[in-house]
Amino acid sequence: MKLANVPITMLGGDLRELELAKTLLDYEVDLRLVGFPPMSVISRAKHFADAVEAVRGAKFVLGPMSNTDMDGWIFNRLDQLDPIDLVEVIKHLPKETYLLIGVAKPIIVEMASKHQIKIIETAEIDDIAILNSIPTAEGAIQLAMEELPITIHSSKCLVVGYGRCGMTLARSLAALGAKVTVASRKAADIARIIEMGYTPLPLADLYSQVDFDVIFNTVPALVLTKQYLKKLSRSVLIIDIAASPGGVDYNTANDLGIKAILALSLPGKVAPITAGQILSDCIPRLLIELLGGDQGAS
Repeated sequence: MKLANVPITMLGGDLRELELAKTLLDYEVDLRLVGFPPMSVISRAKHFADAVEAVRGAKFVLGPMSNTDMDGWIFNRLDQLDPIDLVEVIKHLPKETYLLIGVAKPIIVEMASKHQIKIIETAEIDDIAILNSIPTAEGAIQLAMEELPITIHSSKCLVVGYGRCGMTLARSLAALGAKVTVASRKAADIARIIEMGYTPLPLADLYSQVDFDVIFNTVPALVLTKQYLKKLSRSVLIIDIAASPGGVDYNTANDLGIKAILALSLPGKVAPITAGQILSDCIPRLLIELLGGDQGAS
């Protein structure tokens, strides 16, 4: 049990993190929890009201996959109590502590650099990200089915971005009979999009294609701009699954009467047990690897 007695603090989260907490207890870690209600399945963990106290002496600090807001506050906690100020917590971490979080907002990156904290963005780890793309794609399609007055079958769908989520989403839509166009910047992606049988769209030529029933954005940058939105039918549905603040000019979409939904943390909403099992399979292995690296360096 290579993680036995290793002090690990978990700050907030949803049912995904609850699954992970249960697994870490099976590894006999010294688990400190903030934001989790007392439950029999995690009764062996230590519960803290004060996040700063909870991280004292911790080797690893685990933030939620759902991340912080832009100011560094963790709002997602199962006990529904006050948000956790991760910026303040970082100030009290020993140098070289590992901070694992879904995606680190700029303020967290800045504070971690200032205090010599090692950040690992768990949403960018391949085995987690690829497996998470499955419930993400299912959740995005479920949302589209709920919002659209037509079937996915034969609908004209645009997927913006051909990364891990874009690949899974395009394949799932095609399997349902959608007419799938995929936009990407990379020439290699365009070649693969053609090979997969989708309609390719270089992102530089995005403005040339506007006839879609639903657009799924996976790019965490402003790609669906005011100028592009003005070219779209007002009946188009936009589902943005990119990390906050997303890739859509939401003010313009609202002014035009275009429904645009920023659908964050879909795995935790539509399939929390599956998403939690993904974390439970991957995170302990990662922590063991990190411990091995530290031991090798000492």
